[in-house]
Amino acid sequence: MPRPQSDWISSLPRTRLLAEYSMWSADLIRLADDLIRITPHADILHVDVADGHFAPALLFFPDLVARLRAETALPIHVHLMVADAVLLSQIDQFAEAGADLISLHVENANAAEGLSRIAAHGVKAGMVLRVETPVAPAAPWLGRLDMLTLLGTAIGVKGQGLDASATARLQEAARLIAASGRRIVLAADGGIRDITVPLLRQAGAETVVMGSLAFGAPDLADRMRWLHGL
Repeated sequence: MPRPQSDWISSLPRTRLLAEYSMWSADLIRLADDLIRITPHADILHVDVADGHFAPALLFFPDLVARLRAETALPIHVHLMVADAVLLSQIDQFAEAGADLISLHVENANAAEGLSRIAAHGVKAGMVLRVETPVAPAAPWLGRLDMLTLLGTAIGVKGQGLDASATARLQEAARLIAASGRRIVLAADGGIRDITVPLLRQAGAETVVMGSLAFGAPDLADRMRWLHGL
């Protein structure tokens, strides 16, 4: 399956909110069926990776990304929620499996080395901030990023409500990105509901990581028309 062009980030439209589909919310027994169902509607596939230490969850693995890569031309965004000790090896494995963008955490002590490793693979680089982490520490890294993701809920736990600080944090991040002069996609992840998405968009989010809001939609095409219209 053809991969997105190397400049796919710059080609993303700015005039509509983008849909980043979290494969964590797919039907894991019928993953291939769900992939076929969402492909006409998703802008980006989102694959969470957690080691049970940095985040309480335990998911996903490089072989899954390799199989997704073989079946879809959609950009694949891998979000690494892993301890410093395994960060670099995870970057290598997911880059080789076919990830188009790999995000690590600003809280990783070896984030600088991690971003260099991502760049060495020719993959787009992202950074994620936990909901309790101030936004300002992301500023020194913006020159090396293609995407900045702010978590709006506690890391690695599904089904939580949006934190009250989420919109203000997005606004602060949007100002930092504007000051950098770079094309950096601002993403919101966590607490994505029909009542919160308009607020996140208004605060500056360019893409939202959708779980049940997408996979549980009674009419996916209608849900995407609503989201893309924001």
